Amino acid sequence: MLIVIGGAGRVGVGLAKALRSENRDVALLDNSASAVKSAQMIDALVLHGDVASREQLIKANIREAKVFIAATGSDELNLLSCALARHEHGRGRNADENFITICRVSNPSVAKESENGLLREWSGVDFAISPIEGSINRLKIGLKTTSFEEVIPFGHDAYIVEMKVTKDANEILFTNLREAGQRISNLPTIVGLKREHEPSAVPDANTKFMANDMIAVAAIGTRSFTRIVRLMGHDEEDFPVHPKVCVFGAGEIGVGLAKSYLEDGCEVTVIEPDLALANHLAGGEFGNNPRLDVINGDHHDKQLLKEIGLGRHDIAVAGLSDDHASIAVAVLAESLGVRRTGLVLQDADLVSVVKKMGITFAVNKKRVAVDMILAEVHDALPGPYGMLDSIPDIVGAIMPLSDDEHKSDLSIEKLKLPSWTKVAFIQRLDPDGGRVTLSANAGKLLHKGDRLLCFLPPDRIDELKTRFSVE
Repeated sequence: MLIVIGGAGRVGVGLAKALRSENRDVALLDNSASAVKSAQMIDALVLHGDVASREQLIKANIREAKVFIAATGSDELNLLSCALARHEHGRGRNADENFITICRVSNPSVAKESENGLLREWSGVDFAISPIEGSINRLKIGLKTTSFEEVIPFGHDAYIVEMKVTKDANEILFTNLREAGQRISNLPTIVGLKREHEPSAVPDANTKFMANDMIAVAAIGTRSFTRIVRLMGHDEEDFPVHPKVCVFGAGEIGVGLAKSYLEDGCEVTVIEPDLALANHLAGGEFGNNPRLDVINGDHHDKQLLKEIGLGRHDIAVAGLSDDHASIAVAVLAESLGVRRTGLVLQDADLVSVVKKMGITFAVNKKRVAVDMILAEVHDALPGPYGMLDSIPDIVGAIMPLSDDEHKSDLSIEKLKLPSWTKVAFIQRLDPDGGRVTLSANAGKLLHKGDRLLCFLPPDRIDELKTRFSVE
């Protein structure tokens, strides 16, 4: 299966690496000689050329591809290259009516066009991915608790959350999963385990947990988060229904954060040192919202922050153009008593660092873009993919239930899957053609068209694909 990627920047290279780790064929195209040179380390076809050139797309074998991803930093170039890729693919002898185009965009209006289906009609783009909107959503989800190392959305209200087991997790410590499941009603499914100085593993019924184990847990909906972290021994406060939020900066990310929290019914304070930006927000589309307070002032003015009662805010978030400035104001907010602090960062390397500084949660825009694009690829194409951050060498795989395998009384238990794999979710078709996520209880009956999201070691992928008749 060939996937062509237009753009060899951080997003394009990240996608190429992830897709190659899944043993998919990848062609990478960019008009920057330095980007092409840097991408040569990837085991993929790397071409120097214009992503909006029909000739270059032909060289990348677009007619044989299953997916085209436009991942440059330009919305216009991405839209144009997607349209051209679709047209050229359709001219080939092996044209596939299920050919998919995915476009990275920064303009939220284009992303909205994709959501309502209009973008496909006039541009040929199947999915438009907005990393800014995605980063805002990921940050908000991560701030629902103060205990997560990572939260990975899998679509259709399904999440994998990564966290440590503490010494206070009395209900699951030093007992195996079978016994814990008998004592704890609706015990969440644990799909990955990493213990210090030991290899990663998929827990089975006999697995026992210890304090400081890193685990990956399947969660359906954000309302399940608090129960999960408490089971793992974390002292978690209930998330406020309408938290009071302080946003540092009225740039694109800051405005997006403010708007999103206002739509949730929250009180929002925005602090912006640039008078023009502050006035633009105050006079904009939602500037007259009575729950919005826009202040023109210095982010680092401790006296100002005390005067506005920053310590009485439930959340403080920042997405400034300077990562170090964002980190500084988040640390200051935490020192003034804000319980939950969050960041949208440009530099992926800083994400793991800030957690050690007491900041609750941070996301990287480019990593979010990669994750969102991969989610669209995997939603359309069953097969393996790796997603876990803290637990290496455990991968996820979407496995469709074949017509031959479906029986009226078939359950996950009756599938008799090997112990090295764990089903995290069932994704089932709803009457409208979408999918809903269901818990993977052993006795739950399976329906025709169901897809199972499984986790397993990567060297077992071929065995599982054979089991489910996936090519």
